[in-house]
Amino acid sequence: MTTLPMGKALNAGLRRALADDDRVLVMGEDVGRLGGVFRITDGLQAEFGAQRVIDTPLGEAGIVGTAVGLAFRGFRPVVEIQFDGFVYPAFDQIVSQVAKLHYRSQGRVRMPLTIRIPWAGGVGAAEHHSESPEAYFVHTSGLRVVAVSNPQDAYTMLRQAIACDDPVVFFEPKRLYHAKGEADLDGDLADAPPMGLARIAREGKDVTVLTYGGQVTTALDAAVAAEDEGVSLEVIDLRSLSPVDYRTVTASVRKTGRVVVVHEAAAEAGVGAELVASVTERCFTFLEAAPVRVTGHDIPYPPAKLEKHHLPDLDRVLDAVDRVLDRPNSLTGVEL
Repeated sequence: MTTLPMGKALNAGLRRALADDDRVLVMGEDVGRLGGVFRITDGLQAEFGAQRVIDTPLGEAGIVGTAVGLAFRGFRPVVEIQFDGFVYPAFDQIVSQVAKLHYRSQGRVRMPLTIRIPWAGGVGAAEHHSESPEAYFVHTSGLRVVAVSNPQDAYTMLRQAIACDDPVVFFEPKRLYHAKGEADLDGDLADAPPMGLARIAREGKDVTVLTYGGQVTTALDAAVAAEDEGVSLEVIDLRSLSPVDYRTVTASVRKTGRVVVVHEAAAEAGVGAELVASVTERCFTFLEAAPVRVTGHDIPYPPAKLEKHHLPDLDRVLDAVDRVLDRPNSLTGVEL
């Protein structure tokens, strides 16, 4: 096992994929000579050459469109969208072409394309640099959508995404790029948990907390704090947002009877809404309380100095736990 930051784990995953398969290409704005704005691709162009680690023009639609052609020709391109809010110029390419080609060709065409997106807030960035667009892609049939939360998953799941014949939208929480953890960089992919499998990040018995990405650390902090009050939280790191591993999710909810969903994207029509609806359908007779969501607010992402009021934090998660346990909380006495 090696202890390293999540950003370095992603770099190691890309290096391993490039070394193992000559069809793998890395493309994006400043990914080559500069090594990416977050240095995730640092050193890769020097090692593998400018024809495999490619600096592209500033044009996301063109980057993804070129990657589609390369995937058609048998390559396995890995596209970096420099920031989450910059993915929208490529939205038409992703949802109209990338997601549809396998279906449209009746299975004759595969689209082994990985779209890496540095994602979400908590880093004090400027406008369009801290957005959470995952629900757009989860809503689009034909895409796999995953989100990592630790160095091991960053390394392994990126390699799995690149090896996958389906297009994968790969979300990387920027706030965790420097967070360190242990990772096995020598393991065989065949021995790793499947990319679509959720992870029980912490076992508990009173409340299930469903979350992903950067909010996994918030949920784990909440679990520690709740334990001091005699409450046991089971934290599920979804890892895959499309498809969702409902087997793991429902097993936990049927055990605890209570569920809190946490994500920093807006509440309206977000991933949390689908999770609550699906969990309710599958676990209705097991639920002891209505599910509760803790999300970002239904506003454009705020300026950096205000983002702490937008992002779910420890207090908001613990307040939601109090709600599902029917303990005094911020809404006590408030008619909904």
